[in-house]
Amino acid sequence: MITGFVALYIFMLAAFTGYEIIGRVPVILHTPLMSGSNFVHGIVLVGAMVALGNAGGFWETLIGFIGVILAAGNVVGGYVVTERMLEMFKSSKD
Repeated sequence: MITGFVALYIFMLAAFTGYEIIGRVPVILHTPLMSGSNFVHGIVLVGAMVALGNAGGFWETLIGFIGVILAAGNVVGGYVVTERMLEMFKSSKD
């Protein structure tokens, strides 16, 4: 089982690594990179569904349900943004 300090260390390490990786990407590639990583939103949704499935009480169920709703909105929003971005690169046919 992961203790609080180990979980905090892993979180800080992941945040630092993500910042370093994203910080080195040229500005022109940020939108395609972020919209192309919609699978991360799906992982968040799966995690929220697992948390909801393991909820024991009313408050845990409520928080899990809210998490699923917000994660699903994040998934849908990510794909909407991706679709709009890809529309910009299509050639117009007159």
